[in-house]
Amino acid sequence: MKTYRAELHSHTVLSPCAEVEMIPPLIVQTVIEKGITLLAVTDHNASANVIAVQQAARESGLSVLPGMELQTREEVHLLCLFDTLEQLEAWQAVVDEHLPAVENDIEHFGEQFVVDAEGDFIRRELRLLLTSTNLSLEEAIGAVHAIGGLAIPAHIDRKANGLLAILGFVPTQVTVDGLELSRHISIDVAPLRYPQIRGYPLVQDGDAHRLNEFLGVNEFVIESPTITELKMALRHENGRTHRLHLA
Repeated sequence: MKTYRAELHSHTVLSPCAEVEMIPPLIVQTVIEKGITLLAVTDHNASANVIAVQQAARESGLSVLPGMELQTREEVHLLCLFDTLEQLEAWQAVVDEHLPAVENDIEHFGEQFVVDAEGDFIRRELRLLLTSTNLSLEEAIGAVHAIGGLAIPAHIDRKANGLLAILGFVPTQVTVDGLELSRHISIDVAPLRYPQIRGYPLVQDGDAHRLNEFLGVNEFVIESPTITELKMALRHENGRTHRLHLA
């Protein structure tokens, strides 16, 4: 078994509102300096910069999982993590079918840059990414699982795009793999304030749009950085474990 310090929710310059510093080489450098060894790249409704971060991380010792932060029809944010780029491409195809064909307004929403492993400009993403798909939360979780991914509602305690503020409960029609707390609440306070989350695996991330927002407080003891292993760790099965490393 190996211990991984993980950040499961991070953005690049492809996400609206992300700072221009969020380019692959600086992301990799920063998370390594913070002792993070497992990173998931989760841009908003998009995935074009994942491969650039993976390439930037080669020979660094950092494992990079392909992912996305989906915005559902209900405006809930959902972390969608996968093992392979092929799975992520299949998921992106699903999202593209359900994302409105609305052009990004740079003046109001900011730039959406696709870059290479050095952070150099390739192109702009012209579609507006800061919007909802017409996938329901239930449909999205089912589709992620069908592709072999992991689905975790993001920053559930936040008023903006948080599961509890929008729905008020954790849906039982589908199985979530965990629930993500924002940086603004502690693991001790969260179940007291939100009793409906008791019994669910809880992760915590920085939702990093800036380099100083990475937390890296998730500690996984697993054999390898794969979705199957992460799911077992969140359930504390077969010797795999997860805890929030807050010291």
